[in-house]
Order: sequence, then structure tokens, then C-alpha cells
Amino acid sequence: MKRFLAVWLVLAGMGVGAIGTLAQNSDATDSTSPSYDMKAQSLVDLDGVQKKFAELANAVPAGKFTWRPSPDSRSFAEVFLHVAGERYQILKLMGAEPPADFVGKDFDKSSTDKAKIINELNKSWDFAQKTIKGMTNADFAKPVPKLGPQANAGDVVYILVADAHEHLGQVIAYARVNGIVPPWTEKQKKEEAEKKK
Repeated sequence: MKRFLAVWLVLAGMGVGAIGTLAQNSDATDSTSPSYDMKAQSLVDLDGVQKKFAELANAVPAGKFTWRPSPDSRSFAEVFLHVAGERYQILKLMGAEPPADFVGKDFDKSSTDKAKIINELNKSWDFAQKTIKGMTNADFAKPVPKLGPQANAGDVVYILVADAHEHLGQVIAYARVNGIVPPWTEKQKKEEAEKKK
């Protein structure tokens, strides 16, 4: 986890530095309001990803939760729990306090029970959603100097969004290797078949 965060921090710092350079080179008299609402968009994006995580976790048979593609890879259970745990740990970078009962060390190995894992995904999503909804637009620009000289809380939310997509792709690949069609793909196929009738 520490190595992962270190990589994200470096990447975020590089991105933030580039954004800062662009901002310095832009027209300083631009007083137009932003055309992009990061708070609303991040919540929409993360909600969509959460629904897919929950649907896929429900579609994976309980006996497959310990399946892993190789001995050095995470299992289904570990990926889902890793996602849940990272929501707490990433948002903590900007000062959000995880629940008192959350213990980050080995959280991704804490269970292989399907129902418990789905509950943890939902619980951590509630935490992330509440945290982001509780932010003002000004909070997104709040400096987070430990991430870099120009880093802000919005960067932390962006890291959370990017990380969620990375791990969703991972569990989709796991599912496909095991012959599990993601439920949203199955739904789309049925809708297309109905239109052809």
C-alpha cells in the first residue's frame, strides 16, 4: 500500500506541477467561472464505479472469492477489500478520518466472506460519498502540501477516481478469465437482443 501511495503521490505531483505551469502561463485576467464541477462529476463517476463493483461482487460465486490469476496477485476478495480500504486511506490524505474500527494493515486480507466483502464495499462508499458531499467547491482547492507544493484536495479526489477505475478493470479481467460476464454487459446484450425482435 505504501509503495502504491508513493507512486500515486509522484504522479499526482507531476500532474499538479504541469497544471500549475499551465495556470501560470494562462491569461491572469480570466474571470470566467469554471465550466467543470469536479465535486458533482467525481460523485457521479464514483457512484457508477461503485455500482459496478457491487454488481460484479454479487455475480462472482462465493467459492471464487479466493481465486487469483497467479500466486503473487490479489484474489477477488483482496481486490474488493483493497478498493474499500483505499477509499479510507486515500481520503485520509486530505484529512478525512476513517471509521475508528478501520485497521488499514492487512485489511485486504481480512475476509473471504462474500457478504462481508460486499458490506465493506458499501460501507466505504458511504464514507467516501459523505466525505466528498461534505466538501465545498473551495475545499477542492484547499492545499495538501504533503502531496506536493501545488497539490490540493481535488487532486486527492482525482486519485480516488483514477484508482477506482484501475481496480474495476482488474476485477473485470478476473471475471472474464473465470467465464463471468459483468452484469451490466449481460443487461446490454439482452436489451440489444430485445430491439432486434
